[in-house]
Amino acid sequence: MKVCFIGLGYIGLPTAIIAAKHGLQVAGTDINPDIVAATNEGRLHIVEPEMDCMLKEVVANGLLKAYATPQLSDAYFIVVPTPFKGNHEPDISYVESATLSVLPLLKDGDLFVIESTSPVGTTEKMRDLIWSKRPELKDRIYMAYCPERVLPGNVAHELIHNDRVIGGISPESTEKAKEFYSQFVQGELHSTDSRTAEMCKLTENASRDVQIAFANELSLVCAKAGINVWELVSLANRHPRVNILQPGCGVGGHCIAVDPYFITSAFPEESKLMAQARETNNFKAEWCAGQVLARMMKYEKENGRKPVVALMGLAFKPNIDDLRESPAMEIAGMVADSVSDNSLLIVEPNISEHGRFKLTDYKTAYENADIVAFLVNHREFATLDYRQNVVVMDFCGVFKLPYTAD
Repeated sequence: MKVCFIGLGYIGLPTAIIAAKHGLQVAGTDINPDIVAATNEGRLHIVEPEMDCMLKEVVANGLLKAYATPQLSDAYFIVVPTPFKGNHEPDISYVESATLSVLPLLKDGDLFVIESTSPVGTTEKMRDLIWSKRPELKDRIYMAYCPERVLPGNVAHELIHNDRVIGGISPESTEKAKEFYSQFVQGELHSTDSRTAEMCKLTENASRDVQIAFANELSLVCAKAGINVWELVSLANRHPRVNILQPGCGVGGHCIAVDPYFITSAFPEESKLMAQARETNNFKAEWCAGQVLARMMKYEKENGRKPVVALMGLAFKPNIDDLRESPAMEIAGMVADSVSDNSLLIVEPNISEHGRFKLTDYKTAYENADIVAFLVNHREFATLDYRQNVVVMDFCGVFKLPYTAD
């Protein structure tokens, strides 16, 4: 079976690798020529454990090859970004463009699947687009929506073992898509229609966003009340029916920080709780930046000089290199805009360089800073010993220190 993946990003490339690893002949497509070249050389352009070795293997075996344009196949998978336009309105133009790119290649019996996070009704829109351009294909191809649900840093395992929700434009399309995924997915494949599958993806991440918002809001309350939020959450979770998440400096990534807007933009009157959760999580990054700046001013007033400040972590979650929608990046930007000299040390152990920030080794930054703000709980930070002679602002629970509200 020949398979074509359109989009070789954080999800498209690992899925293409897994499919090739299970014996499928895979063509990967991306508009970025550097990604195409790196993939064909067996070089993983993202940080994802285990995937680098698997990529080398499937490329060497001739099971995966990358191209600049889609290749004639039996199945096509759309795994491209769905960014925002205007006021957090989802933009499906990439999905539409990817659909149009495979339109000339489609033939009777082909499978067409969208994995990109999409507003409800997107699969049906692409169905209507295909049928309007190629009316001879009406009811002759299989179309479905199947969202990914993987955790960055553990993609190799979760692509195989997680359950998948598969929604076709018809029962026959659902079954055809299930046949494909059953070749490498060991988790259960759940059948539904395309609109429900689209909403399922959005619902999963909106639910997590609301739960994180509760933890982040609780951390603000505790800061003002003089209570250690880490101890409080641990104690409250002793209740058999309570499971409060850990607070952080906000919410980032391509899913939780984005997907709720797909619901709130389409159903603003019906999704007020989700909208408020988004506001709460966005505000947490602003609050953390304000706390760092206030502590810097306090230090300068008390010591007669500007402090050296280390911001620890830029990724949107621990132990990955992904900076998309990262609240730590937002905090670093706000603090950097207020600093005019070299007193700011930026740390991100999972990347070697950054376009805006000069990066510093985490041990060097920690040892030379007067104020240390932990923004992401990377595994490297667990090796650091607590320093009594510096100001430590623990926004992500490295040392489980109480928040303070300056």
